[in-house]
Amino acid sequence: MNPPKTDARRHHDPDVRGFASDNYAGTHPEVLAALALANGGHQVAYGEDQYTEALQQVIRSHFGASAEAFPVFNGTGANVVALQAVSDRWGAVICAESAHINVDEGGAPEKVAGIKLLTVPTPDGKLTPELIDRQAFGWEDEHRAMPQVVSLAQNTELGTVYTPDEIRAIVEHAHGLGMRVHLDGARIANAAASLNVPMRTFTNAVGIDILSFGGTKNGALFGEAVVVLNQDAVRHMKHLRKLSMQLASKMRFVSVQLEALLAKDLWLRNARHANEMAQRLAEGVRAVHGVEILYPVQANAVFARLPHDVSERLQKRFRFYFWDEAAGDVRWMCSFDTTEDDVDAFVAALKEEMAR
Repeated sequence: MNPPKTDARRHHDPDVRGFASDNYAGTHPEVLAALALANGGHQVAYGEDQYTEALQQVIRSHFGASAEAFPVFNGTGANVVALQAVSDRWGAVICAESAHINVDEGGAPEKVAGIKLLTVPTPDGKLTPELIDRQAFGWEDEHRAMPQVVSLAQNTELGTVYTPDEIRAIVEHAHGLGMRVHLDGARIANAAASLNVPMRTFTNAVGIDILSFGGTKNGALFGEAVVVLNQDAVRHMKHLRKLSMQLASKMRFVSVQLEALLAKDLWLRNARHANEMAQRLAEGVRAVHGVEILYPVQANAVFARLPHDVSERLQKRFRFYFWDEAAGDVRWMCSFDTTEDDVDAFVAALKEEMAR
C-alpha cells in the first residue's frame, strides 16, 4: 500500500541532533503505529471511547486495582488538575524550590489553580520530612495559606531519583500531618528504570495519593494523564479537568499512545536507553579536564559546569540550555532516540572547544 499523500512539507533537517530536552525528540514508531491503529471510523468523544476504557486496565496493571487515569494534553495541565483535586481553594502546596511546578510552569499552579506554592531550598532537588517541616505549619492561621499537599517529582528537576524508602518516609510524614502527596511523574519511567523496580514500588505501594504520569518525554507525540491512586483523596476530577481546559475531545488519540507505552515494556525500553545514554555522556564528560558534573547522574540528565564561552561555542554545534548562566551551569538531556554516535560526537566537540 502506498503511503498516504500530504501537502505538508518537511521543514527541518532530521539529521540535526541535540541535548536540549527529551521533548525535542520525535515520536516513537510504535506510538505512531498505535495512532494509525486508532484512526478511522467514529468513536465517542470526550473520553467515552474504547481506547480510554482499555487504558484503565493497563493503568491498573501498573498502579493497582483502584487506580483511575484521566488523560490530559500536557504535563503542566496534569499538575494543575492533580493539585486542584487534592486541595481546597485556600490550600497551599509544599515543594522543592527547584520543582517544575515552581520554576517551569509559568505560574500556572498559582494563577490557574489558585494554589499557593510554599517552596523549600534543597541541595539535590529532593525533599525530606525535615525540609517539609520548614513550611508545614500554620494550619489554623487564617493569614497564611494552609499547607495541604506535598508535591515531589520523580525523578527531580536536577536528575536525582528518590528511593522508595525516601518517598515512603515523606508520605508517612505528610499523611501524619493531614496532608496529601502528589508525585510529578513527567519522567517517572526514567526513575523506574534507574531504580530497576516497577513504578508501583514508589507510588501506590508507598501511599502516593495522586500522580501526574508523563508520556511525551518518553516517546509519545503528546499527552499525559492524571492517575488517581487514592480515591478518597480527590473530588470532582472530571469537572476539574474540563474547567482546566484539559479535556480532549478526541481522547482516543491520547489514550492509545499511553496504551502503546504501557501495555508491554516500551515505556521501560525507552527510559532505559535514555538513561544509558546519559551514563555514557557522563563518562565521556568526566574525562574532560575543566568540566565538573554537578549532581549524581541517575536518570537521563547530566548537569555540568564549564566555562561560559565554551558553552556558547558548543551551543552552535549542539543545542542545549544553560541551567544557571551566571554560574556557567548547563543541562544536557538524553532521549529515547539518542544514539551512541550522538553522545560520542558531542563529547568530541566538547573536548575540541575546551582545548581552544
